[in-house]
Amino acid sequence: MFRATMAFATRPAVMGRVLGIVYRTLATHQIRKAGHTHRSASTGAVTLIQRFGSALNLNIHFHMLLLDGVYTGGHAAQGKPCFQRVKAPDRAELEQLVYAISERTGRYLERQGLLVRDLDNSYLALEPAGETGLEGVLGSSITYRIAVGPQQGRKAFCLQSLPPAGSLEETSARVAKVAGFSLHAGVAAARHERQKLERLCRYVTRPAIAEPRLSLTPSGNVRYQLKTPYRDGTTHVIFEPLDFMARLAALVPRPRVNLTRYHGVFAPNSPHRALVTKAGRGRGARRKASDEGEEDTPAARRSAMTPDRVRGRLWAQRLKRVFRIDVETPDQVRGRLCQACGGAMKIIASIEDPVVIGKILAHLEQATTGREVVRLPAPRAPPDGWV
Repeated sequence: MFRATMAFATRPAVMGRVLGIVYRTLATHQIRKAGHTHRSASTGAVTLIQRFGSALNLNIHFHMLLLDGVYTGGHAAQGKPCFQRVKAPDRAELEQLVYAISERTGRYLERQGLLVRDLDNSYLALEPAGETGLEGVLGSSITYRIAVGPQQGRKAFCLQSLPPAGSLEETSARVAKVAGFSLHAGVAAARHERQKLERLCRYVTRPAIAEPRLSLTPSGNVRYQLKTPYRDGTTHVIFEPLDFMARLAALVPRPRVNLTRYHGVFAPNSPHRALVTKAGRGRGARRKASDEGEEDTPAARRSAMTPDRVRGRLWAQRLKRVFRIDVETPDQVRGRLCQACGGAMKIIASIEDPVVIGKILAHLEQATTGREVVRLPAPRAPPDGWV
């Protein structure tokens, strides 16, 4: 699995193809179990691609919120889909599914040249091409090893205690494991269990680091407490500061890689998305709004969807949501308000041209260097007799 994880981390297209294999396998099982075919029924899912493990190691896996049934009757023109629930899979079905996923994934990775076969028809992981740069950091994170510093290549330092009682026993019957692949289907939420569904969504979308479990040791190292002890009794992982930064760097995805994927009836281009979701957004929704006369005029729509204004508004929303910084509120942007009126800021444009950005930064630097520098007086000595 080392080579597969490296391929997912360095080649997002490969990860996307494997995710498609996983979804198609599960969706086909759901549709056939309901007694339908892909032409008469469809299902859907939302996948959150998680890149981290509990010990801040690189561990790419998929959290998939899959419908526990299929939609039928929505393929005809103006047809309203009807949901048909399917019974949860048992242990035998999970083993068949995870075996099919492992076989199909193995064949795909073999065609890509990432895996090879031996005489016994088993898959062998190839060694990575290099151990320097980003690949070295990723490989060390996968194998729980130190990436940089004088202890490079050694196992990360862990704190252990006695293993918890009953840790060697399987706690869930809806778990199947085959050839390094595992499939868990032990959590379900009924239609009326909205709070349970919300807790599940919060869990699969949680950040990599839980700050309350992060601390510094007296020697200056970073100590991270595991939420649940490992089966061998590991409770904490210790990092040197530079190695901790390398661990964080390994968890950052490549640019423009979407970690939230929508499948089936939830896909953006699905004709059923506007019919099965509460928001009513999707393919065909714009036409419906225009028929009811609720859509803005073309002039207002063009003004609202100007690229610079849209990008600026999105960035403002992200700053407010992630960092709780509201750029339009005067109290949170002191020193950056209009000195003439002191009013709140408004987004007028989003500048992305590197040449223009360079000119603005150069002008600001000249304006800063031209100002008189105010130097603070030297610190005075303590009073006489001060201990």
